[in-house]
Amino acid sequence: MAGLIPVERGTLRYQHHRDPQDALRVRLRELTGSRGRYGYRRLTVLLKREGWEVNAKRIYRLYTEEGLIVRTRRRKERAQRKVRPAGPTRGGAWISWRNGSRMGAGSAC
Repeated sequence: MAGLIPVERGTLRYQHHRDPQDALRVRLRELTGSRGRYGYRRLTVLLKREGWEVNAKRIYRLYTEEGLIVRTRRRKERAQRKVRPAGPTRGGAWISWRNGSRMGAGSAC
């Protein structure tokens, strides 16, 4: 495979070594359990106050991987305003700008 594509052999076999961040995941679950309606942005602020070096993108990624999505509340049904049907326009809707007569009335321009 490496002979067909002009890349280094190590590149094809690269394995990322990302820290699983287990302690952060545990703390995120604890905060979500005690503050159920907080989203990932609010939890990011709380974690920064505690001294964690995190940003919103990392918290969002962990938040979705852990399945901690906030359930959104459905809006209450509101009374709908009745719209009046459009009635006929006033008589001069098709008045020609040249002679003031209606279009199609047979007047010569």
